[in-house]
Amino acid sequence: MIEWKVPLADVELGQEEIEAVTSVLRSNWLSMGPVTAEFERRFAEYLGVKYAFAVANGTVALHLAHLSLGACLGDKIICPSLTFVATANAIRYTGATPVFADITSLEDLNISPEDIEAKIDENTKGICVVHYGGYPCDMERIMEIAKRHNLYVVEDAAHAPGAEYSSQMAADSSQFRYEISSNNPTNWAKVGSIGDIGCFSFFSNKNMTTGEGGMVVTNRDELAERIKFLRSHGMTSLTWDRHRGHSFSYDVIDMGFNYRIDEMRAALGLVQLKKLDKNNERRRGLCKHYKEKLNDVKEVSLPFSKFKGISSHHIFPTLLSVKIDRKNFMQYLREKGIQTSIHYPPVHLFSYYKKLLRSNNKLPLTEYVGKREITLPLFPPMDQRKVDYVVDAIKRYSSDTRIRSIL
Repeated sequence: MIEWKVPLADVELGQEEIEAVTSVLRSNWLSMGPVTAEFERRFAEYLGVKYAFAVANGTVALHLAHLSLGACLGDKIICPSLTFVATANAIRYTGATPVFADITSLEDLNISPEDIEAKIDENTKGICVVHYGGYPCDMERIMEIAKRHNLYVVEDAAHAPGAEYSSQMAADSSQFRYEISSNNPTNWAKVGSIGDIGCFSFFSNKNMTTGEGGMVVTNRDELAERIKFLRSHGMTSLTWDRHRGHSFSYDVIDMGFNYRIDEMRAALGLVQLKKLDKNNERRRGLCKHYKEKLNDVKEVSLPFSKFKGISSHHIFPTLLSVKIDRKNFMQYLREKGIQTSIHYPPVHLFSYYKKLLRSNNKLPLTEYVGKREITLPLFPPMDQRKVDYVVDAIKRYSSDTRIRSIL
């Protein structure tokens, strides 16, 4: 096992998380119950939505979202290819087919509204956006497209808890709730609260973590009712309800799933939620320092460098010059004890999806990024000295005698 001087990501867990989980263990109630209910209430309050449902992970959150919105065999759902494969897999679980759209540009790695509209046909049922790296998509344009074509919108906000989006369309919509502060006269909405359903992941490398876990959120009453039943076997009452004497039996009204979370993870989530804004602010500061230090490095360009909104800064993506051999570059940093990653190998190029779709769908920008992207280390406990160490290693790369012959 490699001892990383600077790992790609790291979790920040302390005594408060230990005490929260210990309290659950001492209660002798471990399955979904009152702690989960409180986690859901506070998460919904944080986002400004009516309903939040904690689930086993982010992938099942996406599955429940598409399923509750009626996706089924024969339907097409437009989504990005520059994402983790779960975005597309969750669509496939319903029998529907993902249709991949290109990204906006090499500056904005989010799904392109223009390409979304170009991919719509008579079988298109919905759109699934991904707020890549924690940077909000152009939700105003995407929601307008969806409304015009009568499509649903699912937000995959796995990267983006705490990120915010602002638009006049959002301000004029009665479907959503927004907060206006005296310091910010513009209407802002937290991502995940804008589409029909928002989905979050609390995997161990996310901005807030429960190890495994996720959340499904919505403002629509009928969708909340369906998600509630689908999450737990289609049952009309749960074990906690019966334990409290609220019911003696139950009916099953739909073919649901066992997608529940447990009380230990919910307890972690409550603590992590309290830390989220502070940790996102730490990430923001580290990204700013990265940008300042990398400003004169010609071999590396920085997507979202012109972004003016509120990002959760989940990852720090970079694009390497075509002069740089990516594998060689990553190996060089590895030798210096620096862990890097790729976000992401494009989903439409995976063997399963090439065989499934049997199409010649070219996504030139996505494919370029898939070959050139490198993600640098970023996590709240990281400090500026580690950023300096990473950047210094990058700057030394082109001057290393082993590299000169390649460049």
